[in-house]
Amino acid sequence: MPNDFGLPDDLGLDEDLARAELTLTVRVERRRYNKPMTLVEGFEDDVVDVDELASTLKRTLATGGTARDGRIELQGDHAARLPDVLRDQGFRVA
Repeated sequence: MPNDFGLPDDLGLDEDLARAELTLTVRVERRRYNKPMTLVEGFEDDVVDVDELASTLKRTLATGGTARDGRIELQGDHAARLPDVLRDQGFRVA
């Protein structure tokens, strides 16, 4: 099925548009022993592979973390750098 642009589907333009329509939130909360955990929320299951994005973010930020309950949890306080990384991936960040 052709997309709205008349271009081949394998270019992934529909996926990029769907990502751009999502607005993600980034926040830091304190966990056990007052350790910071950065949370990324606002994903839709059918638009984003959260596990794959979590791997990309962990690799980019050189940190540990997980994808759990439709959100990404990253170890440490990455609130300053993470919004720019997510924008580079095609998301809007609130």
